[in-house]
Amino acid sequence: MALLSRNASRRELPYWLIAAVLLAVAFGLVIFSSAGYAVIFSAVASGIGVTVFVTIIAYSLACLLGLGVAMAQLSHHRVLRQMAIFYVEIIRGVPLLVLLFYMAFVAAPALVALWNILTTPLQSLGLVEPALVRDFSLMWRAVVSLVIAYSAFLAEIFRAGLQSVDHGQIEAAKALGLSRWPVFRLIILPQAFRTVLPPLGNDFVSMIKDSSLVSVLGVQDVTQLGKVYSSGTFLFFETYNVVAYVYLLMTVSLSLGVRSLERRLQRYREETGGGA
Repeated sequence: MALLSRNASRRELPYWLIAAVLLAVAFGLVIFSSAGYAVIFSAVASGIGVTVFVTIIAYSLACLLGLGVAMAQLSHHRVLRQMAIFYVEIIRGVPLLVLLFYMAFVAAPALVALWNILTTPLQSLGLVEPALVRDFSLMWRAVVSLVIAYSAFLAEIFRAGLQSVDHGQIEAAKALGLSRWPVFRLIILPQAFRTVLPPLGNDFVSMIKDSSLVSVLGVQDVTQLGKVYSSGTFLFFETYNVVAYVYLLMTVSLSLGVRSLERRLQRYREETGGGA
């Protein structure tokens, strides 16, 4: 019965994808055939690079920080474990927009002031220039905010993946004489990575959408450029149609990639007996 349902789902045509592609093609034809839409698209498209850059850098750093926090949550040291749990619970309870404002207008000036205090002797010798708040660019403040916010959610994903590895394999590896780091690198991490890869892909798609919030700090991404253009021309309907179209192109393309990756992982598990 399960085999028949899987075969039926494979034969089912992705009508939603066909409709999405037709809609994207139709709106693309409107954009490139209309002089007004073409101008708007050229004005907004210059922010795609900033959106992609912020997303990739922030997500990569968030994955590293999230993995570290997840490992701390599973640590045998009580203080480290409690600190990691405290970090996750506090960060997950703060809205991303509030975190952006806090990092931009509270944490950044505090970090600059702390840096100036710590480097006062070097500044008196002329070895270090005093830091200014404006030296900490708004784009990097936004990146740090996204890293902190997403690392808390990614930590829970990594923690679940690490705990999904069969404990018997870990004990067998230790019995063979492997130390803690080789066990983690060769046994735990590869299996956990296969488990968490689909949710990691989904969170990456979510970060592309959430990266639009950096526009509140004036970062010149797609949303900010659309906001600036529409406020100057009052073409709000046309401009935000284009903005939505650009984000949909990015997110739907990545969603299809994630779905394809999930199917590949599922086939691999079935072939190797892991899905039994």
